[in-house]
Amino acid sequence: QVQLVESGGQLVQAGGSLRLSCAASGHTSSIYGMGWFRQAPGKAREFVATVTWSGDNTYYADSVKGRFTISRDNAKNTMILQMNSLKPEDTAVYYCAARDSGSPWRPHFVPQDYAYWGQGTQVTVSS
Repeated sequence: QVQLVESGGQLVQAGGSLRLSCAASGHTSSIYGMGWFRQAPGKAREFVATVTWSGDNTYYADSVKGRFTISRDNAKNTMILQMNSLKPEDTAVYYCAARDSGSPWRPHFVPQDYAYWGQGTQVTVSS
């Protein structure tokens, strides 16, 4: 089993920045990949960013490309989402996710590929 805990969400003005963290614990050696998803009110959960466990390649949704940066710290079992130039459209609950299946070399973009989820952290961007 893997446990995930997100932190860092808060209210921020448009144009500002936030740094979200995800701490993984438990059987972390089984993780093949991790990613960030978000869910706005009345909308489905959507992909934000992911990093491959082999190769450290990063991938982003078009809506956040150039503004968000995903990274991982292997020693600390921590994943970071640095969010810059935030827009009101970024307002959502942000979820950290991990998978123990699929490919550690290739990105996975859909929520159903991830077995483990954090509780979510609220990000609110005011105009």
